[in-house]
Amino acid sequence: MNARVLIIEDEVELAELIQLYLNGEGIESASCGSAEDGLAELSRSAFDLVVLDINLPGMDGFEFLTQLRRTNDVPVIIVSAREADEDIVLGLGVGADEFVTKPFAPKVLVARIRSLLRRVRGASKQSIAFGPYDLDPDGYVVTRDGERVALSSREFEVLRHLALNPGKAMSPSDIYRDVWHNEFGDATSVAVYVRRIRQKIEDDPRNPEYVQTIHGSGYRFNAERLRSAVDSE
Repeated sequence: MNARVLIIEDEVELAELIQLYLNGEGIESASCGSAEDGLAELSRSAFDLVVLDINLPGMDGFEFLTQLRRTNDVPVIIVSAREADEDIVLGLGVGADEFVTKPFAPKVLVARIRSLLRRVRGASKQSIAFGPYDLDPDGYVVTRDGERVALSSREFEVLRHLALNPGKAMSPSDIYRDVWHNEFGDATSVAVYVRRIRQKIEDDPRNPEYVQTIHGSGYRFNAERLRSAVDSE
């Protein structure tokens, strides 16, 4: 698989082990020992995915993600010994796409990396336009009046899933099953992502125009705000 992965991990032996397995899969990789170095590296070079530890010297992984998501929507997999539910929810809430707990088998992590890269690169032929926004499923990109909106890949997948089913009320369990495929966590993650999406696309997140709450049912994409659905073939 042709891809570049940045590993931000202060345990040198672990970082080298992950790199060894990635190289065995034909995936190019680089590593940094701190969040600060990781941000600097991402400002200099393009990467397709980031593997991120939380417990880092100096800036921790949560603060790294908070800063990263202001300008960059590269997919991020957190790897951490911290497995409390609140840590997982916080990590996903600030922009991670997946959370893998230590210890883990390197081949399992590589499988997660390949899976996330395939999802991000997966093609869909339908373009979705709503309000001032255009959603391009092929490129995992949402733009507003031509300016890119910084969404993580998981935020994009939740928004795309709702937008592809306009007017349909979907429960958190339904969204979790269809988007996460029950890989980890639970349906409470959906509310975290809906809140983040609203903060990024709604003029008034408390009174959402696009991703609406249907009390007792879940969430619904407002079909009345669709401008068009254009087949790109």
